[in-house]
Amino acid sequence: MDVSTARQEHEDGAGQRHEDGLGSGSRQDDSWAAGGERLTAATAAMLHAMDSVVDGKHQAVRTALLVLLAGGHLLVEDVPGVGKTLLARALARTVGGKVNRIQFTPDLLPGDVTGVSVFNQDRHTFEFRPGAVFANIVILDEINRASAKTQSALLECMEEHQVTVDGTTHRLEEPFMVVATQNPVESEGTYPLPEAQRDRFMARITMGYPDPEAELQMLRTHQGPLPSSAPVNRLAPVTTTQEVLQMIEAVSRVHVSESVARYVIDLGRASREHPDVLVGASPRSLLQLLRAAKAEAAISGRSFTTPQDVAGVVPVVFPHRLMLRRRSTQEAAQADATTQRILHSVPVPAGP
Repeated sequence: MDVSTARQEHEDGAGQRHEDGLGSGSRQDDSWAAGGERLTAATAAMLHAMDSVVDGKHQAVRTALLVLLAGGHLLVEDVPGVGKTLLARALARTVGGKVNRIQFTPDLLPGDVTGVSVFNQDRHTFEFRPGAVFANIVILDEINRASAKTQSALLECMEEHQVTVDGTTHRLEEPFMVVATQNPVESEGTYPLPEAQRDRFMARITMGYPDPEAELQMLRTHQGPLPSSAPVNRLAPVTTTQEVLQMIEAVSRVHVSESVARYVIDLGRASREHPDVLVGASPRSLLQLLRAAKAEAAISGRSFTTPQDVAGVVPVVFPHRLMLRRRSTQEAAQADATTQRILHSVPVPAGP
């Protein structure tokens, strides 16, 4: 089923639907339309700005923006020097707001990330000193170079948008997004991310090497030796954190039909029952898959999701969550291939 057919069927049945918890009915269409045009214009401006500094990686740029609008977190994995941190910085610069960057190392402590309580000798009380995670966008550079203890400090931050230190809970700023980069696990001095940590990232992408034309453009625009001359440092914000929150709210109002929701469930069950998979997609991953599909529809200018939206984001949402029965140094590539087999094994629903 193509998008035009889905759009017509959605419009024909909109007035007859009842509220089902997934977002439906003409009232939902009206409420989405109120912010839909602004979202389309804002996302186009953000994509243009990021593409101007991240040469030849439009799909990676688009996925990063999609994850932001879906309220998720992004994991960027690849070899050093291909633009992982540049992508994260470009996204942060276009959004504005508060941005913090943490360089993960083996001696980094949990308190360096979340914050610590410090004794004030004048007041004879403990005061909380917020860590670097208190920002709108937090860039975690080379996250898998830190120990599992430090990595686990991010679990509460990423899932609940809060930090608990010495029994006191501190809310994080909204919107809140983690963009983490990591080198392949077989690289020297790296620690594999635990399954609970990987499951909290909505999407994982790889950058790959740019094509010759993109590399030529990079050589033309990144010749300055000083950091201040880098194009990303001259990138001006094209939106505000308040506007991002409004866009996230607009994405949450995108309609999801029952057939699309069941398609998501079928994909999850297929991943759990696949013979090559030891641990398949979790319920949390299905929820994040649905949110990513809604963001994909919104960026495409639609107030409803199609099965194609779901299928389009499965390759970045599923692979890093799958635990395969056979481990190897090419596990990421095997997970990608297994995800494609799972995707092709599930029939695509005929309805919108």
